[in-house]
Amino acid sequence: MTVADVGETDFAVIVFREEDQWEADGLPVSVTADLDDFVQALRRQPSRGGTIGFAGVGDDFWVAIRVLGEEESLFLSDLTAAVEYPLARQILEALDIPVPADDELDQVLPAGDMSIFADLGLDEMELGAVSADLDLYPEDAVALIAQRLRFGDVVDRALDTVLGS
Repeated sequence: MTVADVGETDFAVIVFREEDQWEADGLPVSVTADLDDFVQALRRQPSRGGTIGFAGVGDDFWVAIRVLGEEESLFLSDLTAAVEYPLARQILEALDIPVPADDELDQVLPAGDMSIFADLGLDEMELGAVSADLDLYPEDAVALIAQRLRFGDVVDRALDTVLGS
């Protein structure tokens, strides 16, 4: 992993429940250099009901990871990102999905657990619609999902902090 690879991630945030209230904090983007490090950072945060991590890379893609007990769910907004970006490639490897070939790069498709947030009120169709909206920047897609899941305000504050808005 090169320093340039780490620098490609624009933001990383963690969402968790503390005292029956959603909280969110920024994470160092360096945790996204390795999928295992990202998952471990999420596991280290005590939380009722597990933790959620979001990361966004440029205008290209975003990632959602949910850790609940020993289980982890992974979602990648665009599987074609795996051709150029190590984090996306590591997610596809963890999901046992091959990296697309050059002739398969004509369509943006999500990969992973489409029902990652279904129990929180965001079904597969809605998540698919958000990931398919090419007009949304990664931070906007994450903010939209967070709003739908009823923790938008805390995620907005965390994104403002990590993006320097």
